[in-house]
Amino acid sequence: MADVRLEPGDLAPDFTLDDQDGRAVSLADLRGEKVIVYFYPAAMTPGCTTQACDFRDSLSSLQGAGYTVLGVSRDSTAQLQEFRARDGLTFELLSDPDHAVHDAYGTWGEKQNYGKTVQGVLRSTFVIDADGRIEHALYNVKATGHVARLRTMLGA
Repeated sequence: MADVRLEPGDLAPDFTLDDQDGRAVSLADLRGEKVIVYFYPAAMTPGCTTQACDFRDSLSSLQGAGYTVLGVSRDSTAQLQEFRARDGLTFELLSDPDHAVHDAYGTWGEKQNYGKTVQGVLRSTFVIDADGRIEHALYNVKATGHVARLRTMLGA
């Protein structure tokens, strides 16, 4: 549930999830690197496609500033593989079908969807420093324009 709210300085919860090709990706293996982990509701939906393409189009400047980008959703690895191929995404997409990692990051909980309260993914982005600590915890971000604001924040 979304009672967990990570704050700058908190240790980022470690995780190991399968990427779009079924390979295990572990946050612990990225220690020593700066990582952007973003949570999105569903592959191939309009908002999530916009956001993913913004990350794709900004990837060289983010990588130039030393960041690795990981996208996390509840989609199956097959759906993620299709999403990545369809939109030419050039970063890893990770599958969290039981939303355990979403829970650890406080990105699963109640939200408003067309005027109804539902349980679901709270679109959120986390910037993790080389020591594995949260540098920025951005909850309930908008799909459009978020990556540009993030690049400004990070000087990337």
